[in-house]
Amino acid sequence: MVKPALLAFTAAASLVTAAGAAPAADAPVAKWLGDELPLPLPVKTPQDIGFKSAAERQYLIFNLMAGGKVAYQRGDYAAAVDKWETLLRINGLDPQIERAVTPFLVDARAKAAGHLGSRVETRPEPEAITPAERTAEPHARASATSGRRVSSSSQVSVSGTVSGGGQIGPGGAVLWLKRLDGPMPRIVPPANQVVTQREKTFLPHVLAVPLGTTVQFRNDDRIYHNVFSIAKPNDFDAGIRATGATYTRTFNSPGAVEILCNIHSTMNGYVFVVDSPLYTKVQASGAFSIRGVAPGRYELAAWHEAASNITRKTIVVGGEGAHDVTVTVGGDKRPGPFVPDKYGHKRQPQLGY
Repeated sequence: MVKPALLAFTAAASLVTAAGAAPAADAPVAKWLGDELPLPLPVKTPQDIGFKSAAERQYLIFNLMAGGKVAYQRGDYAAAVDKWETLLRINGLDPQIERAVTPFLVDARAKAAGHLGSRVETRPEPEAITPAERTAEPHARASATSGRRVSSSSQVSVSGTVSGGGQIGPGGAVLWLKRLDGPMPRIVPPANQVVTQREKTFLPHVLAVPLGTTVQFRNDDRIYHNVFSIAKPNDFDAGIRATGATYTRTFNSPGAVEILCNIHSTMNGYVFVVDSPLYTKVQASGAFSIRGVAPGRYELAAWHEAASNITRKTIVVGGEGAHDVTVTVGGDKRPGPFVPDKYGHKRQPQLGY
């Protein structure tokens, strides 16, 4: 008997091949329905909810799988990595799908890193530019040893590559610096930090912010959503929210804040709160850069959602900065026995759609 996962992969492959090939004259272009959710399925009974939930889960899996292949074939490796990494984060994903996707994902990561490497020195990607430049005070900072003022021209960058992260890969890791031999610049929380809910996905999947930042959560789907976290002391519950509704939360304690939707158990994301203005989120390729760093001795810390512990190492930043820094994050964190509801309890199977 052919497994549903293999049927989905075969269908995805045939559609992707058709979408990626040049159609003959007057030949219809093969398409699937699209990747918009929710599906137009009426919900009137608990059985309808269960049916719609199962259908939309398979539909989401198909679109992430096939959409990644379309991006891969047109050479948009970063987009392919983004879709396939999102796919592999779905709880309870069929191992056959993981085996089918993983070789392509590994290759896409390598190719995305190659494309980045050819231009990283002359034109850094937006993700590589540290939020430190937006959160640290723009004026000169006090010297650690003499009390004199240090101009911004003496600031340098710390850059390198992160590896590890298990099946997810290194993308989305959060790195930050804490100075060991002098004062740190004051944290100035950035404005306009937004996490949207779109196509039953939190975007971005990981948002890194410094202490004191207010984050807006916005529902951009045409269905009801909730957003909550049970990560104390940053726990919160935004309640049920309709399309376009927003909710704001200020985060005053450092650490990982996993965010979930009490309606859709497949949705999760993270707000990671750092107690430093010198931080960045790692790109899908593993590349990172933290700018606006004063020379000195620092502890470099790295968090990743797949790691059970934070990685820490000491680095020395000289007058030219610190480059080719390598960091390895773990991939050993095991998923919990169930996805909790907003009370921390196991969810009732008939809830969610």
